[in-house]
Amino acid sequence: MEITTAIASFAALSQDTRLKAFRLLVNQEPDGLPAGEIARQLSVPHNTMSAHLSVLARAGWVVSKRHSRQIIYRASLSHMEAVVQFLLQDCCAGHPELRASLLDSLSGCESTSSNCNIVRST
Repeated sequence: MEITTAIASFAALSQDTRLKAFRLLVNQEPDGLPAGEIARQLSVPHNTMSAHLSVLARAGWVVSKRHSRQIIYRASLSHMEAVVQFLLQDCCAGHPELRASLLDSLSGCESTSSNCNIVRST
């Protein structure tokens, strides 16, 4: 990932409604939600939500698919993974235990635990 792409991605999420919309869509994977339902759950006017979803789509955070008369939005988990990989690319040089601990925390695991459970935050 290029640094300019990463900056554009972070800029898209650096607004309250867009960040909430993305988090809502991550929580709704793999089914996604129609644009109107996202607007309703976040108490945002439909036209405003549409503009926010467009920004997220241009930045790569969401993907959409027409289903009958509705547009269903989903979080782009592959984009989220690419952004996290970008952040970790040069992480912890010379200290692999720090990177392992960080990766464990991202997956809901504890580095001292033999069994790792995914923890979903609300």
